[in-house]
Amino acid sequence: MRAELASLEAKINYRFLHPELLHRALTHSSLANESRNGASGSPLDDNEQLEFLGDSVLGFLIAEALVQRLPESHEGELSRQKAHLVSAAHLHGVARRLEIGSFLELGRSEEMSGGRCKKTLLVDALEALIAAMYLDGGAEAARAFIVNHVLDAPFEGDEEAGTDIQPAIANFKSALQELAQSRGLPQPRYAMVRERGPEHSKLFTVEVRVGREWTGQADGRTKKIAAQRAARGVYQRLSHSGEEENTDPAAVE
Repeated sequence: MRAELASLEAKINYRFLHPELLHRALTHSSLANESRNGASGSPLDDNEQLEFLGDSVLGFLIAEALVQRLPESHEGELSRQKAHLVSAAHLHGVARRLEIGSFLELGRSEEMSGGRCKKTLLVDALEALIAAMYLDGGAEAARAFIVNHVLDAPFEGDEEAGTDIQPAIANFKSALQELAQSRGLPQPRYAMVRERGPEHSKLFTVEVRVGREWTGQADGRTKKIAAQRAARGVYQRLSHSGEEENTDPAAVE
């Protein structure tokens, strides 16, 4: 396998049993078209079919995660969250953080026209990558990737979306801060507890405290992800405690 693809496997923390799937996921139709020789060329050696499959796999696994993580949310809110998480703007940010553009196999025309930086090509390749992982390692492989890189990853690149939707899945630190303030509690404080593992695949443990009573710890492959997960646990427990106290329907209003 080429060193470049091995580097991408390290980024996504997944090693392909069938590396040809990874290669195909990163092959744009421009290169496939240039490589074909008339009718003898295969029409299936680019990433277009994988992109089609990956779009559906991503949508299903995002919906599954939202239902599991936000059991009290109504369909409308779940739909808004899903729409943002599968949007081209958000997926473009994910693809850029993984530097997928540097791994693309492009034809000469796309290479010359800056294809490695084009939003459409990057998003298509990301969806194709998800499909490749699904075919290679099953739903669990695709689910782990989506949780780490789409659901729980930072959303730095989403300002270009032009939307004020802030996905609860990725914004539990802000949600916990607002909830603590509304309850008259101290602001959350975060601390690194430990880090372990080799340099290229570290696992971080972060602790969050809200006053003396509310604490939680969580692991993540980055400090940001671990902090979000820790915040999520405390936020959910603190939210449920409020629901138990407000037994009077009028109090909920």
